[in-house]
Parts: sequence; C-alpha cells; structure tokens
Amino acid sequence: MIKTYRLLLSELNNYGNPKTKIQRMVKDQELFYITKGLYETDSHVNPFFLADPIYSPSYISFETALSFYGLIPERVYAITCATYDKKKKKKFNTDFGLYTYRDVPRQVFSQAVNIVSQDGYTYKIATKEKALCDKLYVAPLLKNMTEMREYLFDDLRVNEILLDTFDSDIVNELSELYHSRNVSLFAKMLTKGKLYD
Repeated sequence: MIKTYRLLLSELNNYGNPKTKIQRMVKDQELFYITKGLYETDSHVNPFFLADPIYSPSYISFETALSFYGLIPERVYAITCATYDKKKKKKFNTDFGLYTYRDVPRQVFSQAVNIVSQDGYTYKIATKEKALCDKLYVAPLLKNMTEMREYLFDDLRVNEILLDTFDSDIVNELSELYHSRNVSLFAKMLTKGKLYD
C-alpha cells in the first residue's frame, strides 16, 4: 500500500518521535522509500501502481504501454508516462525502477486512457492507439509515408498483426487533438489502408 509521509506521521502519532519510527521502519524493511514524501509497504509491488503517485497527473504510455500490449518486441524496463504542461521531461530513479514523464497536449491528455484496478491499487494506462499516437507525437518529424513506414516497422518494429486491430475512428479523433503532423499522417495512412504499401 502506498503511504504519504503525512499519513504515516498521523498513523504513528502515538509514538514519542514518529519521524524516528518511520526511519526505523525503513531500516527494518517494513516500509520502502519511493521518492520524497512517498512510501510503499510492499517491496514487490507492480511498478505500474506507483507511476501516478510519483508524478501526477499522469498515465502510462509510450514504449511502456506499447510493450505491455505486445506492439513492440522489446521488453521495457523504464516506466514512461504522459503528463502535460510540465515543459520538460522529468525522471525519478527509484528502488522500484526508473520513471520518466513527458508532455502530451493538454487537450488530448484525458482521452483514450484506461483506468485499471488491481490488488487494491489503481493505475492509468493509454489504450494501444493512444500509446502509439503519444510516441509519434514526440518522434522526429516524419515527412512522408515512406518515412512513417520506416519508423513504425524498422525503428519501432511494430507488430503488424496487432496494428491491424487498431480502431481508425479512435486514431482519427485523437489526431485532431494533437495538432501533430506525425499523428495526422499515421491516421490518414491507417484510414486509407496505406500502412503497408
């Protein structure tokens, strides 16, 4: 269970020195430090559960979500998340893993995100369509269909079978919110069946 420092102080207020008690609990591995003001009671917690509490608001996306859905073959160790209006990439290197946060447009942030409840925790993750659109949004400018295909299938090595299951309506709706040439080009190619030509 995730606990804030303030909550722990409240729970341990019957101790003469709650701060010292917290330090002892960390030393005795009853509590596990995540980042400033944040602790976890389970050292083997799913790292997805910690993504939003570490830096909020955010949801899991980019390579992490693409790997989760099997869209790219690489196993991803860092947890990469989307946020907005932060202006620069943020990184948190914790005992539970490396967490990276990068901006997407505010108007698209809350779209096509699933809320998953598991083991008493809740985490947010982009749909497969949104995760790829987020990745394309931060990718270098792709000037034409040939460059888009090279990026998808040579650089990312996207699974073509899973790509065929994408909902083009969702991608088109999202593309109008990104104001991104890359995302618009991908939506156009997906809708017109031009991804593999």
